[in-house]
Amino acid sequence: MEMTRRDALRLLAVLAAVTSAPTVLAGCGSDGGGSEDGGGDDVDLVSSQVKRSAGSPEAIPDVVASIGSLGGALYAAMAAAPGNAALSPYSVAVALAMTLNGATGATAEEMASVLGVANLDDFNAGLDALTLSVEGLAGTQQRVDGSSADLVLDAANALFGQLGTAWERPFLDALARYYGAGMRQVDFIEDTEGARTQINDWTAEQTRDRIPEILPEGTLDGLTRLVLVNAIYLKAPWEEPFFDGGTKKAPFTTDDGRVVQADLMTVGLATSGYASGPDWQAVRLRYAGGGLAMTIVLPRADRLAAVSELVGSGGLPEILGANQDTLVRLGLPRWEFRTQAMLAPILGELGMPTAFTDSADFSAMTTEEDLHLTAVVHEAFIAVDEQGTEAAAATAVVAGTTSAPEYVDVTVDRAFLFVIHDVEHGTPLFLGRVGDPTA
Repeated sequence: MEMTRRDALRLLAVLAAVTSAPTVLAGCGSDGGGSEDGGGDDVDLVSSQVKRSAGSPEAIPDVVASIGSLGGALYAAMAAAPGNAALSPYSVAVALAMTLNGATGATAEEMASVLGVANLDDFNAGLDALTLSVEGLAGTQQRVDGSSADLVLDAANALFGQLGTAWERPFLDALARYYGAGMRQVDFIEDTEGARTQINDWTAEQTRDRIPEILPEGTLDGLTRLVLVNAIYLKAPWEEPFFDGGTKKAPFTTDDGRVVQADLMTVGLATSGYASGPDWQAVRLRYAGGGLAMTIVLPRADRLAAVSELVGSGGLPEILGANQDTLVRLGLPRWEFRTQAMLAPILGELGMPTAFTDSADFSAMTTEEDLHLTAVVHEAFIAVDEQGTEAAAATAVVAGTTSAPEYVDVTVDRAFLFVIHDVEHGTPLFLGRVGDPTA
């Protein structure tokens, strides 16, 4: 069927991320093109026979830099309004990179610029290697006190395409090779609501029901032809759990100046890190095994806007790179919230407007119909508390300490930023701001 640009059909990129610190939940599992499939539902799967590659580890640093830059820009836009905010820069980057593999012409050029992609093959291979590296941090971990704890970290990708549409083989090959993603066939034309239910069910399964409805009612219609989904799921106990019974109510100044009573957790950290700058202090809390960490960035009094601007302009590596091993006595509020954001307007302003117009060119996906992006939906959930595994109550002991140690005292009693990242590369898996931990 011939289509005019005016009748261009619809393509969506959907993102899901879930995290819950001490018990951290984030996004999703693993859905496969080539050989993997993260869902058990009975749907037709069109996938390339190309096997998942090991990627290119040498390309990881450039990919991490691109994810950090994109994450900073998205954070700056999302954090412009007061309140809590969370996103997964990694998840957004993966979904957009999958989409970029189907773009050509000006559409591809704009998307590559926003993503920081100089060479798409190199970026695909680097992102593939990074995903495998980060997922390799999962499993049973040994803590410094000799106890063990299980850390779960999975990433999953899936495509939901219109039944009967012919999809380009190079597009399917790239998604199978670098993202382990196959094409699930659904019927947007005749059963829009059924397709929405299938996508929501898949995302809910991958996120352990933390994101039950990534696509709200009305997001899809009979003109939708393709939905791309990335999800990341993280469940990680602390390397040094917070003191059992040590949580108490304490004043916390929100980002809009109110004072609320938050649940303040306390812990003495022997394996943490500390850094400071003119406008901020940062504390790194390791998860079990030490390969993943959460860095808390506490702006100095009245410097929240300056720190947000620093992160938004690409300063996150500066903060993460300044970390030094230090004993820290930390007071941190407990929090839980979710954020859903429609990213299309933000991405358009960042420099890829064509993808959302009738002038978009996604002919590398299919030549049967003209597609353009109608939405990029992102939802993140984070819950942070004292709890880890059953053995997590033990306090780590630093060998060789023979006198009372000196601690840096940090009490997080005002609005702050957080980053969940791998320690080796500094990949921002999750990034956000806690404006009010009681909200």
